[in-house]
Amino acid sequence: MPNTHALLDPELCGTPVVTAQGRAEVEFVATERMRADATGLVHGGFVFGLADHAAMLAIDAPTVVLGAAESRFLAPVVVGDRVRAIAQLRDVVGKKHLVDVEVRRGEDLVLQASMTCFVPAQHVLAGRATEGDRARR
Repeated sequence: MPNTHALLDPELCGTPVVTAQGRAEVEFVATERMRADATGLVHGGFVFGLADHAAMLAIDAPTVVLGAAESRFLAPVVVGDRVRAIAQLRDVVGKKHLVDVEVRRGEDLVLQASMTCFVPAQHVLAGRATEGDRARR
């Protein structure tokens, strides 16, 4: 069971299929909810989200967050495509974790990214008012 991002919707952000120390693979089948236009093109944000999810799982710390990403979209994804993100932890320097991610449709590379993630000592929202607190005000 992953230690991070446990409440993500697997339809939108993918289902973990491989998790190991410093490595993760996450996949989804692109759905109608991801459709951007009449041709069936899937919005790139969903493909990027899949890559981000894999990077988070490769680190697998409860407080991990994405700080920066350099990505290249190399091929389109359409509704019905099965895509898999493969993330590999490249380096750790203090709280900074560098992760390389590829998203593939079969053998075809659709996205390549280098992600800089951080693992702060506490959750980035620690100390902020919760949704319930705001509703009571």
